[in-house]
Amino acid sequence: MRIHGKVVVIAVCFGVFLLLYFLGGNAADDPLLKQVVEEEEEDGSNSTPSPSELGRDVAAKFAKKAPVGVRAEEPLKRRKEGKAINRGASVNAKSKPRSNVARPVSKRARPEEVMHLAVVACGNRLEETLTMVKSAVLFSLKKITFHIFAEDPLAPQFEEKLKQWPRAITAKFQHRIYPITFSVGNADEWKKLFKPCAAQRLFLPSLERIQQQAGFSSPLVLRDLPVKVILKDVDSLLYVDTDVLFLRPMDDIWSLLKSFNSTQLAAMAPEHEVPKIGWYSRFARHPFYGVTGVNSGVMLMNLTRIRSTMFKNSMIPSRLSWEDLLHPLYQKYKNHITWGDQDLLNIIFHYNPECLFIFPCQWNYRPDHCMYGSNCKGAEEEGVSILHGNRGVYHDDKQPAFKVVYDAIRDFPFNDNMFQSLFYPIQTKFLDTVNTLCGRIPQVFLRQIEKTMKKVFEEKVIRHARPHK
Repeated sequence: MRIHGKVVVIAVCFGVFLLLYFLGGNAADDPLLKQVVEEEEEDGSNSTPSPSELGRDVAAKFAKKAPVGVRAEEPLKRRKEGKAINRGASVNAKSKPRSNVARPVSKRARPEEVMHLAVVACGNRLEETLTMVKSAVLFSLKKITFHIFAEDPLAPQFEEKLKQWPRAITAKFQHRIYPITFSVGNADEWKKLFKPCAAQRLFLPSLERIQQQAGFSSPLVLRDLPVKVILKDVDSLLYVDTDVLFLRPMDDIWSLLKSFNSTQLAAMAPEHEVPKIGWYSRFARHPFYGVTGVNSGVMLMNLTRIRSTMFKNSMIPSRLSWEDLLHPLYQKYKNHITWGDQDLLNIIFHYNPECLFIFPCQWNYRPDHCMYGSNCKGAEEEGVSILHGNRGVYHDDKQPAFKVVYDAIRDFPFNDNMFQSLFYPIQTKFLDTVNTLCGRIPQVFLRQIEKTMKKVFEEKVIRHARPHK
């Protein structure tokens, strides 16, 4: 009997021990107990709580959790709800990181950079200007805004011709057409300086007619408008003559703006590479830039800097702004200049050489670079980047190498393959020019245009053919 009693007592004790063990284990996992332990740890390691104090804190927490009058099952229910909330919070924590954690910076799409190109067209320059625009659009990568300054009869003709171009081509550029405007002096006198309207480029930083609410969303002929500074919102632009052809992306010469130092505000190429046969070094009766002067047929301009700069001059001791300088300068030298506005630019930069950036001759390649023997090393090494057909060589047979390139670009159908319908015809027709002064170096004309076509093909065809990841 005594043995049975001892067995019962041992079993009861063992059961009580197991009960306390399981109850103690569950309590250890309780989030409320964990919270108390965490709070105690945060209080500092210098004051370690006694087991009795820790027990009182736990009891206090439970007392707050289950005040008098609350049924026994409510703590369990609230505990489950708490776990559900915690699970929801953990999900939200994954999607929304805590404020003290560095959030990844989302890359905002930068507005697409737009290049600006200005050209002045008067007289019979409609076809030549359109061919220049066509070459820029065919080979360039970024979007272009063309600022076309034209005589009144030409303006509607430009609009009509450009509307006939395929939509896929016109989507790559925007254009505005402006009237010919000279802000100072006698307009008729400026208009007849050298070539018709050529002096217009001098007034690009200070023209005085501008639209009020017009945007770039549609072509616009800007006439009879309030007096303001034209091109006010244009920081920089590339000016080219109508007889210029792009044989590589305009993007490349546009990037030279980033090479300007803090004082430079314009960029041009030398008028000649060899002083002994250069025009300015032999015949000029006025000051000019450097040793051979500069050619203004291709000219990068930072309009913002030009407008804010005061220029040294030979007329008065004090400096003058660009607009205040032009007319007095012309009045002083008008009987000594031959090449009109280009001569005036040479005079300005003769007295302000720190303002000019010089780019190499392949960016303004003219018959002078080959008709007296090849003298543009940059073109020999890299090929012609911009072809400048001055002396009317696109329209006569004096330099057929220039005419071959012009005719091919003018006649190229937009939707055709560029290699088959543009490059190969140029290459074939060059065989007929090898006995001419400029045609005997075909690689100078062909190297860059072939490279450019491959680049355009890779950008516009291969890139779109890649599978989306």
